Amino acid sequence: MRFEGFGDGLVDFFEGLEADNSKAYWSDNLAHYREQVRGPMEALLAELEPEFTGPGMAGKVFRPHRDVRFSADRSPYKTHCGAVIERGRGGGAYYVEVSAAGMLVAGGCFHAEPDQLARFRGAVDAAPHGERLRALLAELTGAGFRTSGDVLRTRPRGVPADHPRLELLRHRTLHAVRDWPPDEALHDRRCLDRVRRSWTALRGLTEWCAEHIGPSAKR
Repeated sequence: MRFEGFGDGLVDFFEGLEADNSKAYWSDNLAHYREQVRGPMEALLAELEPEFTGPGMAGKVFRPHRDVRFSADRSPYKTHCGAVIERGRGGGAYYVEVSAAGMLVAGGCFHAEPDQLARFRGAVDAAPHGERLRALLAELTGAGFRTSGDVLRTRPRGVPADHPRLELLRHRTLHAVRDWPPDEALHDRRCLDRVRRSWTALRGLTEWCAEHIGPSAKR
């Protein structure tokens, strides 16, 4: 299936889901979701996988159901649709998401087990690898991305206050993000071009994560 853009009703669907996150709304609009959201996302991923899937990497579209087991928010459905190509969880990933807010594209490390966090901090602490990461992020910032992730409020234990890369060592996860509001490009092939260009720009960061963090040994 060739990607031709997301359906014209994507924003209306997600706005409706935000207003009525119920099984009844979901059931009534399931065909709409499959045709205008899920199907196009699967087509988008299928077109990009050959270009961005390397050894040990796989692509998937995330399921729409939320995991509410440990959440105070009992809403059953996600108000976005996301897809990822990744090298094991946390080991370097390309991500894309659509919602009522438009489209978001990101890349990097989105999850870190203790062994991954230890490798990340070890690499950042080493000047050549840490400075390479800082240069990659600066380049992405110049291209319109912003740096995001889970960040400690204080410095990690044992890290001196004058460490030259303290701002990076405070990260528990690290990724670069760029987004667009809903526009006409969301509904045609220009959307595919946006994701391709963004993932290409993110390749250096994703490969840094693959090399220096990698998948967790945890099963």
